[in-house]
Amino acid sequence: MESPPGTERTPRVVAARKLLRRAGRDRAGRFLVEGAQAVREALAYGVVHELFVTAAAATRHPEFVDTEVRVSLVDERAAETLSDTVTPQGIVAVCELVDVPVADALLGTPRLVAVCAGIADPGNAGTVIRVADAAGADAVLLAGDTVDPHNGKAVRASTGSVFHLPLARDRDASAVLDACRAAGLTLLAADGHGELDLHDPAADAVLAGPVAWIFGGEAHGVPSDLAAAAEHRVRVPILGRAESLNLATAAAICLYASVAAARRRSS
Repeated sequence: MESPPGTERTPRVVAARKLLRRAGRDRAGRFLVEGAQAVREALAYGVVHELFVTAAAATRHPEFVDTEVRVSLVDERAAETLSDTVTPQGIVAVCELVDVPVADALLGTPRLVAVCAGIADPGNAGTVIRVADAAGADAVLLAGDTVDPHNGKAVRASTGSVFHLPLARDRDASAVLDACRAAGLTLLAADGHGELDLHDPAADAVLAGPVAWIFGGEAHGVPSDLAAAAEHRVRVPILGRAESLNLATAAAICLYASVAAARRRSS
């Protein structure tokens, strides 16, 4: 590691700080990953270009000092400028972007795919990625004006799942849906007013896949043109007095419903 510690004015720190913004990430082809657990996942995935660590963090996590990637010691203030959290952990990795072209994400015979359409909140997008990973989805596609999955809050919300399954993004949402159809996937839009009830026994034949679930933003749901383009609009029934379900909960219910239906079909 370098000595003395780098500061907020050290050129490498200044360059890395630009990755806190989407324009900087897209220009450099890199993003920041913060925190011990997320950095472990990034190292295992093999996309870490450089590590910035404080002396205190190096003491807590000596395993990061002996990695094969470049490790740069920085002071606490420098680490704070590389963080967008309230309590920085003092460990930040500069990583290569992890998204791939949509066609590559859909290679093979995918059976379960999550499509994030128009999701603006990075925490929601990251949580959907985490849920999709937990449900064994084959890919997550980010369509239209959806937040960058490399956003710091999205990466943290995914708890490392951004490194576990293929991610792809395309501003042309219709092209994303076309690619899903070409891959043999039936399009299901999660819609609170959809005509197909998730709990209807007749829905099993549809849910069992192969399917691509389309999830929209918390406030407005799936964009109307994309919902109309789907083969089915599926609602999760509200049995109590709740006004609605939040996005992550709805995504978990829908994705696991497909997993369960597929298992029933195969048993």
